[in-house]
Amino acid sequence: MAQMRTLHDALVDEVRDLYHAEKQLVKALPKLAKNATNDALRTALENHLAETEQQVARLEEVFELLELKPRAKPCAGMAGIVEEGSDMLEEDAEDAVLDAMIVAAAQRAEHYEIAAYGTAAAWAEGLGLKSVAKLLNATLAEEKAADAKLSKLAESGINAAAEAGAPAGSGRQR
Repeated sequence: MAQMRTLHDALVDEVRDLYHAEKQLVKALPKLAKNATNDALRTALENHLAETEQQVARLEEVFELLELKPRAKPCAGMAGIVEEGSDMLEEDAEDAVLDAMIVAAAQRAEHYEIAAYGTAAAWAEGLGLKSVAKLLNATLAEEKAADAKLSKLAESGINAAAEAGAPAGSGRQR
């Protein structure tokens, strides 16, 4: 276990954790998108996958600015969130209900990332690492926007369809 003697050490540890978290999401998001029956939800998840791939590259830039090789630290928090999402996909749920559950699973991941990126960006700012903070804040803004989009999708029909037991979209291919 790494020793945390300085805030810089803690920042590096957090960035390594985020790097692993993002890489886990690159693998998990396609599974959620594949199981979504609501077209807008599927598109949002596919778009966020492309954004997540860019976020991985942005973290690699952060490592470069910190003069470190990109190295992930196992992120148990995201691993648990991904595992819950995977388990949820195995449930015997109506399509509309599954879509609502997919939104919930995706938002759990977004909320985890919002907390972690917010912390890392604040630490970078406190350490005077303006370029690092700028990159982390860019991703933080994207995560907040993704969360808001998921909320809008849920509130604009996905939750109501799940509540009513109505079909949520154009059919699932499992």
